[in-house]
Amino acid sequence: MDKGAIQHEMNHALGFIHEQARSDRDKFVKIMWEHITAGEQGNFGKMNSKNLGLPYDYSSVMHYGAYDFSSTPGKPTIVPVPNPLVPIGQREGLSNLDVAKINKLYKCNCCSSVLPKTKGSFTSINYPSPYPNNSNCLWLIRIRRNKIFLQFEAFDLQTSSDCSSDYVKVYSGNSKNSPVLLDKYCGQGPLPSIVASGSTVLVEFASDETVTATGFRASYNRVNCGGTFTDSSGIITSPNYPNKYPKNRACFWVISSPVGYKVKN
Repeated sequence: MDKGAIQHEMNHALGFIHEQARSDRDKFVKIMWEHITAGEQGNFGKMNSKNLGLPYDYSSVMHYGAYDFSSTPGKPTIVPVPNPLVPIGQREGLSNLDVAKINKLYKCNCCSSVLPKTKGSFTSINYPSPYPNNSNCLWLIRIRRNKIFLQFEAFDLQTSSDCSSDYVKVYSGNSKNSPVLLDKYCGQGPLPSIVASGSTVLVEFASDETVTATGFRASYNRVNCGGTFTDSSGIITSPNYPNKYPKNRACFWVISSPVGYKVKN
């Protein structure tokens, strides 16, 4: 059984309904009643749900697939609107909004999660509203192979001289004992983009008991090759150089210099 299928049933035990049963579902999907197997129509009913103030989630582990309970091969029972090509029904695991719903329903002041997909995004708690004091959050980005390209699209944290108050820190690995890719960073962006040396990255966010700010929004993607360079000098080559580089490669190299210095070729 898929991990997502298990999480789907566990979410029911926690009190969650199917995503396509939300009270606002008709704005996002069309139920094709004529294609539903006789006797299964009850699985497609709409409920008077409160929705926790969170948006509809096509990628929720609680969403049916397009052809679930179809009476006719090739005929969908659920069609996303306005774009019928939006994928639904994944069972890879909880989406970011699935996690947010659990935390909000059970009033969990927590923000740690595992991000197993090849690309995605995550934010500080409450973003773009201010994050709470005394937060301690970890995001583990874990893909099956290749490298991870991480970028912060928006960044606003409390400023302190050594970033000991509120900060983001990034590790190349799955624990805080792993090599540091980006040391404590605070204040307002932009942050340097990062290419990890492997397929696992840990992002740490912490805030103290005083001032807060709007926080951050970050995204990540899988890349074939590249790296992050912080040394005072170095050499970059294309894959397999001086031999021919392979086809279908997307490579990113990030060169980061200390404050007050410039990169020169």
